Order: sequence, then C-alpha cells, then structure tokens
Amino acid sequence: MKKTFRTHFAIPLLSVLVFAVTSCAQPKSSVTGTDSRKEEGAAFALSKSIEDWQNTLTPEQFNVLINKGTERAFTGKLLHNDKKGNYTCAACGNELFSSDAKFDSKTGWPSFDKAMENGKLILKKDNTDGMERTEVVCARCGGHLGHLFEDGPTATGQRYCINSAALGFCSKADAEAKLANHSDTVVLAGGCFWSIQAIYQKLEGVTNVAVGYSGGTKANPRYEDVSTGNTGYAESVQIVYNPNEIKLVDILKVFFSIHNPTTVNKQGADVGTQYRSAIFYNNEQQKKVAAEVIGSLQKNNVFDKAIVTIVQPLSKFYKAEDYHQDYYNNNKGQGYCQAVVAPKIEKFEKAFQDLLKK
Repeated sequence: MKKTFRTHFAIPLLSVLVFAVTSCAQPKSSVTGTDSRKEEGAAFALSKSIEDWQNTLTPEQFNVLINKGTERAFTGKLLHNDKKGNYTCAACGNELFSSDAKFDSKTGWPSFDKAMENGKLILKKDNTDGMERTEVVCARCGGHLGHLFEDGPTATGQRYCINSAALGFCSKADAEAKLANHSDTVVLAGGCFWSIQAIYQKLEGVTNVAVGYSGGTKANPRYEDVSTGNTGYAESVQIVYNPNEIKLVDILKVFFSIHNPTTVNKQGADVGTQYRSAIFYNNEQQKKVAAEVIGSLQKNNVFDKAIVTIVQPLSKFYKAEDYHQDYYNNNKGQGYCQAVVAPKIEKFEKAFQDLLKK
C-alpha cells in the first residue's frame, strides 16, 4: 500500500547540521509574502552523507551550505556579478534567483527581491543567536543559503540575503547554448505504457515521449509477442528531456508516484513480466541517481513494502507499433482510457502542478 505520496516523499538531505547559524545578521523578518515560496516545508532531497558533501563541496561551500556558516561580508565572488542569468544552489544546481531580481543592498552579500517561482526555496524560523530571523533553504537538497528580511527597497519589500558561497551562476548565453544543444534520454517501465506516456508528455522540459519495448533479447519485438510475457521485454517509455529544464530526480519522483514499485511483474490488473517496474539507464550518472532515489525512498519508508524496481543498463529500445503511440490523446473516449488513464492523469496533475508545462 502506497502512502500519501507528496506528503511522504519528503526526504531531508541535511539531517545532521553541526554548527549554529550567524548568516546575514540583520533585523528580524516574517515568513509572509506573495511569491511561491514554501514555508516550513520538507525538501525532496537525496540521501548523502556528510563525508560525501565534504568531497563534493569546497571548504567554504561546506561551511555555509552544511554547517550554516556565513562568509565574510564583501568577499563573495558573485557579490558584484552583473551578468544576466540565473543563480543556482552550489550543492545541487537548483535554480533559485534570476539576475533580474538582484540588487545592491550595501550589506556585503548578494541580495535579491524575489525568488524564482514553483517552490524553489523553503523558509524556516531561525531563533539562533538571540534573534528572530527567517532562514532560506534550498528546497531540493536542504542546503543553507542565507536569510530573508522584509526590509527590501523594491515593491516586494523583500531582501533575500544570500551567501555567495552557496550560489552558482549560469549566464543567459550559456543557458541558451545548453538548451539548444543538450538533451538526455531515459527509459522507464511501470505497467501499461499508454498512461505513462500521456503523463510524461505533460512535464516541462520533456521534449518527446515514445512507447516501446525494452529488456528482452529478440530483435524487433511485436506487441503480440511481448504481451505473452515470455520475451523478457517490458512495456516501456523512452523519455527525451532537457536536463537544464527538468532533472532526472524529478522524472523519477513522478515515476515512483504513478505506479506501484513494490509488486513483482504486476500493475493493478495487468500481470506479467511485461508489466514489471524497471529503470533502464544510459550512463553511470543515471544509474547513480536511480540508486540514490530508491535508497532514499526505502530509508524513509515511503512504501509499506520493499521496492522491487529493477535498475539495469539499456541495451535496446524498440519503438512500439504506430497505433500505440500517443494512444491516450488519440483515444480519449475508449473505455480503458476513461476508466484508468484519465483518473491517473488527473491525480498526477494535482500532485505535480509545479512540474507541468505552462
């Protein structure tokens, strides 16, 4: 039995923080505002040990992001950056602020009057050091960024006081070049491919979704053969996405919410090896992300039973017959589409509004 997914998919990354915060010590602020910030929320974050972060981050980044330290004022390398682009979390790459929101607060730290939309940040009450402040945390990885104050000079009235060491920067020119030239592909299997295709077609950053067959050995499988359950092939979807617009973590977050990864060779009334849960990766990075996501789900008991999703390298993806492609959109009046696919899509859209195409 799967628990309420969006509630229990909260996997805090930074569960052990060992130093007190002294970041951007300014007047107290509240957690009010009109932008799309999350308040006292929980991040979807990958499990990562303190040792792993020490090997990943520079000492200064580690002190700020993990230990909640504060860099010395007027020393940050991005303080006077005036290029157009987006500021990201230095730990996980989550896009946080646009350069259009940056202003010179004269405080010695990069300052912004608003965050990017769709819950990129988490706000937490911070009563350390005898002050009432609002801590700003990355919603993806849980890293400490700085503090929010309600004394900003612009119409928002907000001043996000952020440590430069907690930030990365992607210029507009670099982002456009990557957007034009970069795409990645992953293949997933989780039951009937009609509904899975229809769901992933709705995600921002996904440029193409095809249905087909993966995991078997015989060349050019046909649906009639795969449906016997004796070919080793699974009904699969090939997802082409732009990693600058959507991360594999989010693609897998959706994946584990739209099928049951705890049943062997079975999804609802569909039974057979062709309906198994599987992730077919194209490279070691995808394999690593898949293992980390599954490990986090298991560790946090998101499901009542063990996850049986198979993670294996992709040998070949065979595109299914034309009549299977875009099946739901072409057959919305069909009984199965109305009774099974449509309700599944509706639940997905309610749960993942922040990931939908605009």
